[in-house]
Amino acid sequence: MGFFSCKTQIEKKIQLTGTAQGTYYSITYFDQQSRDFKAEIDSILSAYDQSVSVYEKNSIISRINRNDEAVVLDDWFIGNFKLSQTISEETNGSFDITIAPIANIWGFGTFEKPDSINPELIDSLKQYVDYRKIKLIEGKLVKENPAIQLNFNAVAQGYAVDVLGHYFESKGIYNYLIDIGGEIYAKGKKTNGDPWKIGIELPEEGSENRSYSKIVDLENEAVATSGNYRKFYVLNGKKYAHSLNPKTGYPVLHSLLSVTVIASTAGAADAYATAFMVMGVKKTLAFVETRKDIKVYLMYHEKGEIKSAMSASFIPYLEPDSK
Repeated sequence: MGFFSCKTQIEKKIQLTGTAQGTYYSITYFDQQSRDFKAEIDSILSAYDQSVSVYEKNSIISRINRNDEAVVLDDWFIGNFKLSQTISEETNGSFDITIAPIANIWGFGTFEKPDSINPELIDSLKQYVDYRKIKLIEGKLVKENPAIQLNFNAVAQGYAVDVLGHYFESKGIYNYLIDIGGEIYAKGKKTNGDPWKIGIELPEEGSENRSYSKIVDLENEAVATSGNYRKFYVLNGKKYAHSLNPKTGYPVLHSLLSVTVIASTAGAADAYATAFMVMGVKKTLAFVETRKDIKVYLMYHEKGEIKSAMSASFIPYLEPDSK
């Protein structure tokens, strides 16, 4: 797409905002026809929730969790499932959509914050957490045990960004920025030829005024950040973060505060960011060294200070003043 060729019409900037999936969405795009797609976007996101949201009682995923044998899977459910299983395999189970029973008892799923947690309860549920115990066979989801439950919360929001991106491109729009709750895809450029600029938030617990550690330039890629500094609660005087280790059943306890991932799709960036929060700094950097398609920026605690590390592949994305 070029902005400087002869045109009879000017690309008009359109900005839309709204709520979806328990968070906000903010969308900017350029369209010669000045079309407003808010109603269509709201409709798509509402329909999407009926596929993959555990908070919708009659969604496909909720019916799967109730072992409803009459449920028919749609493309959105299958897409989320296949992406999740791929990333689970690549990260040796650091990402796992069967985490639902554990997420629920920790208060990060469909249940309220718990009054107490005990090792016996966690041990009794861990047997149902293993992505290798679920499969798609002839269009049906098959569980090794009916007690296994799924939760797409760590991938569905990013995947929704990709769904909306496909919709815009079906309408002939190729310069847009879609942000759903911090999961972002940037396509093309602004009308002045500049890339889209995305801020990486400083992990400041309890701060209402958000400040940024780095600014990245993004074009035709996605960025997602996962962090432990906003989603947490205190139980019996101890802070529990929302990044759960599927293998132990407990929140991660290492020094990593946030992970920012740049990837080809927002669904992948979302899921990898979750997996890397479980893996920690060293394992994440080692993993990304072998992958040209994933770039990471990490912030972590060390001796009372916030420090950062990044893959070499991340550096070219940084604004000059951010390097």
